[in-house]
Amino acid sequence: MSESSAVAKAAVEAAGGWRRATGIAGAAIGVVAAGAAAGVAIERMTVGRGIRRKARLALDSAGPYGALRGTPGRALADDGTELYYEVDDIDPDAAADLGPRRRRLFGRKAPAPVTVVFSHGYCLGQDSWHFQRAALRGVVRTVHWDQRSHGRSGRSVAQTRDGVPLDIDQLGRDLKAVIDAAAPEGPIVLVGHSMGGMTMMAFAAQYPELVRERVVATAFVGTSSGRLGEVNFGLPVAGVNAVRRVLPGVLKALGQRAELVERGRRATADLFAGIIKRYSFAGRDIDPAVARFAERMIESTPIDVVAEFYPAFTDHDKTEALALFQDMPVLVLAGVQDLVTPSEHSEAIADLLPDAELVLVPDAGHLVILEHPELVTDRLADLLVRAGAVPAGTTVGRYGSTSSTAHPG
Repeated sequence: MSESSAVAKAAVEAAGGWRRATGIAGAAIGVVAAGAAAGVAIERMTVGRGIRRKARLALDSAGPYGALRGTPGRALADDGTELYYEVDDIDPDAAADLGPRRRRLFGRKAPAPVTVVFSHGYCLGQDSWHFQRAALRGVVRTVHWDQRSHGRSGRSVAQTRDGVPLDIDQLGRDLKAVIDAAAPEGPIVLVGHSMGGMTMMAFAAQYPELVRERVVATAFVGTSSGRLGEVNFGLPVAGVNAVRRVLPGVLKALGQRAELVERGRRATADLFAGIIKRYSFAGRDIDPAVARFAERMIESTPIDVVAEFYPAFTDHDKTEALALFQDMPVLVLAGVQDLVTPSEHSEAIADLLPDAELVLVPDAGHLVILEHPELVTDRLADLLVRAGAVPAGTTVGRYGSTSSTAHPG
């Protein structure tokens, strides 16, 4: 049986029988597990299950990733959902050193500081920006927030209480609520990865005047302005068609039996880890602690949240909103081997923003922000200089590497 046929068969079985579904629940999360199962099967023949479990626990206890914390705050979305954010302010000593240059850049003695607002992707959290946050800490004011139903933010009220289908426009309104609470004045730089970039587009479509008045630069990382329903996730045509046909219904049904499915996810942790690695990273030498960090973020997203958000991506189309970013510095960056939001989608964004800097990273997957943090931070730092957020020549902090031989920064 081919991999695509196996995936389709597993999805159909999941829709029809819940006790059988527990065995494939981990595979139903995210997009699909083509290619991952084979690698996991080989690993199981050479490494005992108990050893793998101990390794995961060791990485969880020793890994420093996601440990950075700032000043906490909460914004209230228009439906009453609590949105959690943290602010990292400028280091006073660094600000004193940058004072004269900052006055020239903004044209007045005491300008409101530029605030860089980071929006994370689907099934992740604000901690996914760990490396970039560490590098920029103290240099520029930053806001990191958790999207509704993710991380430390509250469960989506409109969905859980009223049964309103989630759409990307709602996330755009959430971003507005966070900005109102955490950065009510001064220039803003918007940075978004995957769903976070889509959130920025929805924000712009709904609040064009705010974008014109306050947004001074934007960065779109591994994201898309639409046509996500055409993505093949690295599968052959037959497998893609089968998955598109059954996956939305399977996810919805799984979401209605969340407790049962979560037990299945734990039981299939090894397969789940293989799926995450395949759809997150392109390189083979990713630091195991970083891979485990990504796995931990994704597996902490409840299956009903996965199901709740998934249909919104097919409907997402914010191509027209990109015009609002034309008159500012823009960075568009993507991994060439991204199977979730292929780099062609980033190229399409750049085509509509001809003055944008387009960076395509050959050996990177969807989580390029974790796989190649040095490169991402370098291009973000350059964007901040072009926007006047920091003076030219500013040195950002140490941000480490994700290779298996490197020590975390």
